[in-house]
Amino acid sequence: MVMNMNNLELFMKVAEKMSITEASKELFISQPAVSKAIKSLETHLNIKLFIRDKKNGLMLTEVGKEILVLARQMKGIENKIYQIANEENKLLSGKIKVGSFPAASTNILPKTLALFRAKYPLVNIELIEGTSNQIKKWVGDRTVDMGIVASPFEPYEYKILNKDHMVAIIPDNSLSQEKSVNLKKHQDDIIFCKGGHEIAISKAFETNNIKFKESLTVQSAETLISMVKNNLGIGIISNFTLSSVSHNLIIKDISPRIIRHIGIITNSFNEVTPATKEFINIMVSSYNSHYVN
Repeated sequence: MVMNMNNLELFMKVAEKMSITEASKELFISQPAVSKAIKSLETHLNIKLFIRDKKNGLMLTEVGKEILVLARQMKGIENKIYQIANEENKLLSGKIKVGSFPAASTNILPKTLALFRAKYPLVNIELIEGTSNQIKKWVGDRTVDMGIVASPFEPYEYKILNKDHMVAIIPDNSLSQEKSVNLKKHQDDIIFCKGGHEIAISKAFETNNIKFKESLTVQSAETLISMVKNNLGIGIISNFTLSSVSHNLIIKDISPRIIRHIGIITNSFNEVTPATKEFINIMVSSYNSHYVN
């Protein structure tokens, strides 16, 4: 049984876009041709890859989700084969898909990209941004080759890039007498910026018997800054994330202190493509990091 790789690639694109129309536009192929390829693949495998729901549109079946992960692995292996061959010829090429949250894209990636592109101009890099939780999912289902996320990193292999901590931001110096913002004392006034910090915050609150209230939570640093400027509460945010946006708010330490790390995750560092491995090496060496199992 010979697999038609072209049909498999069309399937991956349709699954990415969840639309035959959008997939055909991006690939410059007619919609009937894309539909025919999907139908041919389904017939070949004797399974249904998609269902068409009137409310939600195109959706992957459960087996379709499994096939998608395997298809991405096959594509990754194909990419790795060419990269290894090119590496033998002293010519690194191919494509790397990197998942990153916005603050990491601003603070970490520019230096790495500059060094990497100067050394390997033939390698294409695709950056996909999201929250740490989204990126972990993308690494798991092979949407990206590697991710830059906030801890915790499990169940993935990881390399730590940076140590981070949570801070409080306030609009004026109304808390000037306090060396740090006591989270238990001010728990009713806290605005949380989620962004993948939920687990670290929950653990710290549980350890210190602080009630975790989600009276007001936001997704981005910009939104949090706007809320605090309008005196809606005390903002709690990652210092690393805060450093990537401009503001004129007062920054204070918090008590209890909440520590977390920024790092690179993959399913396996030994199995990534040569280009991805070199990209990771350059990033790690740029930040004087160390490998952690």
